[in-house]
Amino acid sequence: MRISRGRIGAALLAAAALIASHGAWAQRAGRLPAECRTPELRKCLLAGEGRKACALAAMQNLPDSCRKAMSEGAAARSPLTEGWRELSFGSDPRQKLDFVMPAGAAANGKVPALLFVHGGGWSIGDKRIGGDTKGKHYTGLGWAFATTNYRLVPQATVEQQAADIAAAIALVRRQPGIDPDRIVIMGHSAGAHLAALVATDPAYLKAAGVPMSALRGVVLLDGAGYDIAGQMAQPRNPVATMYNQAFGTDPKRQQALSPTFHAAAPNAANWLILPVARRADSVRQSEQLAAALKSAGNSAMVAPQDGKTHGTLNKEMGEPGDPATAAVDAFLAKLR
Repeated sequence: MRISRGRIGAALLAAAALIASHGAWAQRAGRLPAECRTPELRKCLLAGEGRKACALAAMQNLPDSCRKAMSEGAAARSPLTEGWRELSFGSDPRQKLDFVMPAGAAANGKVPALLFVHGGGWSIGDKRIGGDTKGKHYTGLGWAFATTNYRLVPQATVEQQAADIAAAIALVRRQPGIDPDRIVIMGHSAGAHLAALVATDPAYLKAAGVPMSALRGVVLLDGAGYDIAGQMAQPRNPVATMYNQAFGTDPKRQQALSPTFHAAAPNAANWLILPVARRADSVRQSEQLAAALKSAGNSAMVAPQDGKTHGTLNKEMGEPGDPATAAVDAFLAKLR
């Protein structure tokens, strides 16, 4: 089967690239995590130029401990520069976020805040990956910036993940110098699904003591899980294992976790949805979510991104000259 990289989570792509870069010599040196030394990956390490494609195909069958170890390794290679603070919103080690204020914030009064939710198929990923680039860019525009972790599947449920995102929003709102009623959330891939779910189903924010009106805007980067049952029904889905693990087989639960089915008011008022243009499933699901939001009286714009992949849309966010970043900047400027 041909593997579509646009439909593989960015964290899985990064892990596959890391596996591919090691080669057979690295296996002898013991550089791969012990959890990852499976027969499937042993074959991939000996696959020569086809190593990365082999690793992509093998990722779905790797032990959860291996995928998490690879993700943690990528996070360790993504340090944050000065000015960041790590804050906790729960007792679990994953219930933490990194937070940075713009320079001169105290002199400028209360500032708006942007919270980023990482992807990774609901089962891997980390707040530090790409966080420093985004943080420098958005604080340069006068926004406080936070990037959050959340508990991961299968150790936690998707419902608990959404509760974690709501708790992270509540924590950001409580920080000194933050305008608690000017919060924007941005999510990529599985993080886009979680951001959309929290911004449409009021139960999560209500439990965290956050009014829906505090969310001034939502930015979604190439999510395809706004209608869970619809996405799981798609043929030849290389990430079907992740969807099955996260959402199970109960149609009622799948619908309860689908943002499109919660798009009747109340919702966050303003939405910018950026699917990768060549990903038909992401574009379709984005347009369906936007139509439902508009029917409820919300502002929702879908802007498919040409020349992007699932990974580069997120990786290049915040970099100079990036067109997707320019689209997000224009959206944020209207919400200040």
